[in-house]
Amino acid sequence: MQTILGANGQIAIELARELACHHPDELRLVSRNPCRVNPADTLQPANLLDARQTLEAVKGSHTVYFTAGLPPDTRLWESQFPTMLKNALDASRAAGARFAYFDNTYMYPQDDRVQTEATSFAPVGRKGRVRAAMATMVLEEMARGEMPVLIGRAPEFYGPGTTQSVTNALVIAPLKQGGKPRVPLRDDRRRTLIWAPDASRALAALGNTTDAYGQTWHLPCCDDRPTYREFVTMAGEALGRDAAYTVLRPWMLNAASLFSSQVREIKELLPRYGCDNLFDSSKFKRRFPAFEVTTYRQGLRLIAQE
Repeated sequence: MQTILGANGQIAIELARELACHHPDELRLVSRNPCRVNPADTLQPANLLDARQTLEAVKGSHTVYFTAGLPPDTRLWESQFPTMLKNALDASRAAGARFAYFDNTYMYPQDDRVQTEATSFAPVGRKGRVRAAMATMVLEEMARGEMPVLIGRAPEFYGPGTTQSVTNALVIAPLKQGGKPRVPLRDDRRRTLIWAPDASRALAALGNTTDAYGQTWHLPCCDDRPTYREFVTMAGEALGRDAAYTVLRPWMLNAASLFSSQVREIKELLPRYGCDNLFDSSKFKRRFPAFEVTTYRQGLRLIAQE
């Protein structure tokens, strides 16, 4: 049995589809209120803050995927995320299962250096420190060698459905609604974005590959790395919309943060939008040469077809 912890998010939903389609096995979806993705899915309600419930949810699994998310609330992240991850690791170890941890890049330096699996952690802000502590917890578990563990790390998403990201919220959603896109800080810096379903497909491939364990993997992205200016142009063409946009300058965001808790919560992430974001996924591509990465134009066309 393969089990997904935190099964209601976009990454988990796409992961469930991929596992059912290409890695047929009994599949258990775990969250507080899990919803079936595939007809044969087993649903297991559980609160990952409760160690006993987590243990029961993982029992009988041979592979566990941790894809749990939380709203962008710093205090919530600090008080809940580490406990959820610890319970998941403890339960997976007790079940004799393999553990695949889905991660982001919040702990990386917010500058223009190329990010590889060997990049040192240099978190900026409280959310970054939470993600650095969580990744360190998984790396320590990996080093102990008591169960097979891997990390699949992704940069910012863009994607279909309810994909939650800065790019979806500021660029894609306004275009779909006939509004004007907004670009944070600068439009001339290169971005590395991952098509959300690609991240899930890649995590499924890693989770079902024995020699992938004991390592960190950057999930596969296009090597094009368009600027936001180029990305908005592509998105406008795909959606048949005017691609005129507004650049949100630092003073505008600082002013907005006085009135918007949502803006305050993302302020610590903003420095990364002032420089090139160069996320390298060549390690994954060498190991899985047949994996087809969705191009930006392909992804945007798929969004337009929704």
